[in-house]
Amino acid sequence: MRRSDDIPEAIRKRSYKKSSNGIPFLLFILTTAVGVAILSFFLKIFMDSSLSPRTAITTTPNPIPTATPTEKLDNILGHLPYAEAKQEALEPITAKGHIRLRKSAAAKFLAMQQDARAQGIILEPISGFRSIQEQKYLFFKVKESRGQETTKRARVSAPPGYSEHHTGYAVDIGDGKNPSSNLNDNFERTDAFHWLEKNANKYSFEMSFPRNNVQGVSYEPWHWRFIGDQDSLETFYKAKELKKQTKL
Repeated sequence: MRRSDDIPEAIRKRSYKKSSNGIPFLLFILTTAVGVAILSFFLKIFMDSSLSPRTAITTTPNPIPTATPTEKLDNILGHLPYAEAKQEALEPITAKGHIRLRKSAAAKFLAMQQDARAQGIILEPISGFRSIQEQKYLFFKVKESRGQETTKRARVSAPPGYSEHHTGYAVDIGDGKNPSSNLNDNFERTDAFHWLEKNANKYSFEMSFPRNNVQGVSYEPWHWRFIGDQDSLETFYKAKELKKQTKL
């Protein structure tokens, strides 16, 4: 048998290197590959858990509304709903005290009435604040007594809960020198009406239902409302703007 000493030195070195280092080298390669695979697996889990919330934010942003939905506006026969003024908020505008308005509206009406009288014009208040209960009588009982259709009655009187008179800011005005024109279109021919057309805005009063008004209510030249403070302005103009939106 040939001894290893008989093998040439160059051949002995190659054989030793193959036999002594081959297995550790393969184990190193295998271990490295397994380690890389395990590291990649855990790294993927870590990256998914840390990045997914961020990805959710960037890929699903808050939607930007393209249009504002129109608010549904409650109305009956063209009339808008109004809350009833509290009794303590009202003040009389007549000597007998039976016609009342909100304090701010009452003060301005009395000033307007006084200035008009100084010019020979008599602004006669016919109706001011009306409760919802009073409006029930005016709408239903008068409707029955006259045999009026509901739509016809609504042209001259709002259903209960839908009258500007509930607010305490609305007043029906007549001409003290021409009472036959009270609560009818003939009022527009009176001196009182012409004076109001020119001067009412100076006291923060405006006609509620001019011809071709946006609410579709019949022309009422005698019906005026106060818009001289924050509450009255919001009460009427918010409803007015919403009504315009529903017609667009």
